[in-house]
Amino acid sequence: MTGARLLPLLATAALLCLPVLAPAGNSEALNVSISVFDPGVPDDRSLHRNLEIFPRIRAIEAHFLPFVLRETLVATGEWGAVRVVTGPDDAAEVGISASIVESDGERLELHVQAIDASGRLWFDRSFASGLAEAPQQAGDAGPRSPFQPLYDEIAVALRGARAQLDDQALARIREISLLRYAVELAPSAFAPYLESDGEGNYSLRRLPARDDPMLDRIERIRLTEYVITDTVDAKYRELHEEIASTYGLWREYRRKSLLYDEQNARRAEKTKSDAPRGSYTAIRNLYDNYKWDRVTAQEQDRLAIAFNNEVGPVVDAMEARIAELEGWVDAKYAEWHRLLEEVFEAEADLNRVAP
Repeated sequence: MTGARLLPLLATAALLCLPVLAPAGNSEALNVSISVFDPGVPDDRSLHRNLEIFPRIRAIEAHFLPFVLRETLVATGEWGAVRVVTGPDDAAEVGISASIVESDGERLELHVQAIDASGRLWFDRSFASGLAEAPQQAGDAGPRSPFQPLYDEIAVALRGARAQLDDQALARIREISLLRYAVELAPSAFAPYLESDGEGNYSLRRLPARDDPMLDRIERIRLTEYVITDTVDAKYRELHEEIASTYGLWREYRRKSLLYDEQNARRAEKTKSDAPRGSYTAIRNLYDNYKWDRVTAQEQDRLAIAFNNEVGPVVDAMEARIAELEGWVDAKYAEWHRLLEEVFEAEADLNRVAP
């Protein structure tokens, strides 16, 4: 390799050694990445009405609810950095993904999967909670979710799964997480340290040297990326703060709407006519029941549109900003990948010619 080619790479290596602030939190506790939820909306639009699903509102919930889980885990003080991220992070120390099974104002059900960096499945199950208007506790940072028991149960499940692992296993998770991230950036340098069974499970073959300069660069790049991830996470905090009150009104309306549906059903049962089928009295009875059903359905649609009009622009602006940040990260990621590979080759060439 020529000196002209080597000098820029050495300059890049020097830049990668610039100090970066480490993320706040307990460095010994596992970090948790919570992906934006799957809204659980069927592709078949004809099912939306029967399931009482409003796709746009479900999309908003998919962004809104992960932050509630994040706040619950942060409040326990038992984890490292807890972040809401836009998509699955294969190198996350603990990754959480979820889909919304049901959300109707009176009941919330989520199907949640938690998996660590080694590929170990912590749990894959559903959590559900009815409406539980919990009183505000002294010292609470903000209002508790009316479905807080669900989030508390997820926190307990995570704690229980972690308790099954000893300190060595937890340390291995952190090591594998870092090396999986390193392999994504510089596979030729770090792939030999990991072994995969091809089914998503990873184990260590060996560890790099403690003073490995390439690993030090990887750690610094990861800390830099954490800064970007935290910026995205802050956007979810802004979303939560901006639509929390409006979402609360929507949830309350949906709860009342269900009560109206039940009242309509009871009304139809009580006013059931014994008049001959096709008679004026029977037709009038059917029309009255249909009219009340349509009034309820139209009111639901009206509120759904009003809700979307109020919070939709907030979500659109947030998604645009996150897309911009992700584009920046993707571009830098590709650049880092190329530079690290070239630095690795340059250092290997220097080692071969060194006396």
